[in-house]
Amino acid sequence: MNVTTFFENHMLVILPEVFLLISASTLLLVGVGLTTDRGEGYPNMVKPTLWLSVYVILLTALLINNNPVPSATLFNGAVVHDGFTNVAKMILLGSTAACLSVGVQYIKKEGLHAYEYGVLVLFSLAGMMALVSSFDLITFYLAIELQSLCFYTLAAFKRHSAFSTESGLKYFILGAFSSGLLLFGCSLVYGFTGTTNFEELAKLVSGMDQTPELVSSGLTIGILFIATALLFKVSAAPFHQWSIDVYEGAPTIVSTFFAVVPKIAILGLFLRLFYFSFYDLIDSWQQVLVIASLSSMVLASLVALQQKKLKRFLAYSSIGHVGYMLVGFATGTIEGVQALLLYSILYVILVLSAWTFVLSTEKQKGGRAVFFTDLSAMSRINPLMALTFTAIMFSSAGVPPLSGFLAKMYVFFAAMEGSMYLLAVVGVLTSVIGAFYYIRFIKIMYFEEIKEWTFFAPIGREQSLVLGTTTLFIVGFFLYPTPLLLLTHKLALTLCI
Repeated sequence: MNVTTFFENHMLVILPEVFLLISASTLLLVGVGLTTDRGEGYPNMVKPTLWLSVYVILLTALLINNNPVPSATLFNGAVVHDGFTNVAKMILLGSTAACLSVGVQYIKKEGLHAYEYGVLVLFSLAGMMALVSSFDLITFYLAIELQSLCFYTLAAFKRHSAFSTESGLKYFILGAFSSGLLLFGCSLVYGFTGTTNFEELAKLVSGMDQTPELVSSGLTIGILFIATALLFKVSAAPFHQWSIDVYEGAPTIVSTFFAVVPKIAILGLFLRLFYFSFYDLIDSWQQVLVIASLSSMVLASLVALQQKKLKRFLAYSSIGHVGYMLVGFATGTIEGVQALLLYSILYVILVLSAWTFVLSTEKQKGGRAVFFTDLSAMSRINPLMALTFTAIMFSSAGVPPLSGFLAKMYVFFAAMEGSMYLLAVVGVLTSVIGAFYYIRFIKIMYFEEIKEWTFFAPIGREQSLVLGTTTLFIVGFFLYPTPLLLLTHKLALTLCI
């Protein structure tokens, strides 16, 4: 490889990732130096590091937006750069910046005096950006492990809390198990094909749908192991149980980050691998996605009815949303991919708004709202917050004319066009059941008999800005959805053609 060409092309394309890693490493070294220096008075670097992390993310977004190379395959086919990776990275950066911003007040109130939070988020973000650019099984595995190692630490970030430590340990053990499944699946695929490159895999399996007798059972098993590991990472049922305990036990800012950001990276890689490399073997993996989709929708709708805690409820709600996204994935059509991409973008905004609301429910006596009943009489105490949460819940239920309705409508239409009538029917039925437990919050906030008044402290500037922006999008998206529909259709064509 010519050195000049390498720096002019390859390094130019991955400059945002390089800048992000160098900046995160610099913040880590500065934090270590200052917080262990007696001469500097052991300064508390939490808030400065957090805001510097946000600035680093914004600068990385500018580098991606101004990248002069439209598309390329780099490092001997290990990394791909195109329009889809650019959009996915911008969504990852924007949602991560929002998650860091809404956590400023939480860190101050909870006394989490550890500057490493922002640094760990930056390193995990670098792993997720590498994940959506992966074009090789080895690159894919290394990127997902970089992301996961940071997540294990973040889950146990509240070191003096037994719940946080337990959630980090559970996440580590089950995450290591899923990584073993992933590595075993990749080794089977390599053993039966002799390559790990996505493009080479696509060429090898091309036309195998016409000659199923030539398809090796070992290759099929390897694909199923990879699919299972990725379904675990997105917390789809029946591989979901880890997410409930992790979301509840981890600090709320970490749960917000877990619920909003990682699914975009995993689904982006999932789409590229299965729609580009393994599409001709769709008969071997489509049924797995159908089962996972049905299980996620049914389990989330039924089990969420029994929940009384906000964080556990939102965890099951996320599982239900993953089930709806997998409906579009399982269709195997361009319309299904577009519906999945549209739902994913709207999901990020909706879930970010819901978790920001939870972060904003700080009581004047200390602590935050934990149970549903803590929100009783909110319509009288803080009418604007109650109205905001009402819009979020109605959108989650798929009530028109909010954004959640359009997302579900496109997913169900894609399922019907792909002759997946069972998925469409079950999706509609579970949406009806889901409407009951979402609307239950409206009853609690507006009509519940008041047994004890709960007063909340004023929310922070960052939280109010994010909550207001996301709520306006949820309410107003239906008025002009054309730009996002065109963008998702273009991205679907990029992946499927």
